[in-house]
Amino acid sequence: MHTTPRYFFRLLLLLVAFGLTGCHTPTLSHPQPTLSTLLLELSKDIPPQEAEILATDIQTYAKTIEKRFDRHTSSPWLHNFLVNVGIKEKGLCYHYSDALYTHLATQKRYPHFAFHLAGAHIGSYWQEHNALLVTAKKGSLKDGIIIDAWRVPGRLYFVKATQDPKYHWVHRPERGCCVK
Repeated sequence: MHTTPRYFFRLLLLLVAFGLTGCHTPTLSHPQPTLSTLLLELSKDIPPQEAEILATDIQTYAKTIEKRFDRHTSSPWLHNFLVNVGIKEKGLCYHYSDALYTHLATQKRYPHFAFHLAGAHIGSYWQEHNALLVTAKKGSLKDGIIIDAWRVPGRLYFVKATQDPKYHWVHRPERGCCVK
């Protein structure tokens, strides 16, 4: 008679635990503004058409990244586990923020916006998180909008940086972005 080794059950228990955990976004009790509305609020100088095009570009490219990293069906923590053990090649939060940053910062389509990399809990292995920060050109970093394509699988999360209920964001110029 064949018996399954104990380590298999431990691994299975670990995978179930990772599958049941992950970032939780609370149910919102009031309507949230659209991304284009938040972008327009960054400066009175931003043309509505540019804000709308940028919002569409961010949402479309976030979906492209989600498919590329094959993460649309797993919780963030399970996906991180699969990347860290080598089953999946990419898909950590900084992969998402870097991909969005590179896509947007290299284009010349958005003269009224600046793009930055932001982080929270820097240096904490279990809590560090990274995202894209969008500001008005020459605008304040603290007034920016966090764009987080990693936090909720299948949905782009965006919020004013100072109103994020989960993280206190800081600019990360050492990661290769700059203030413009």
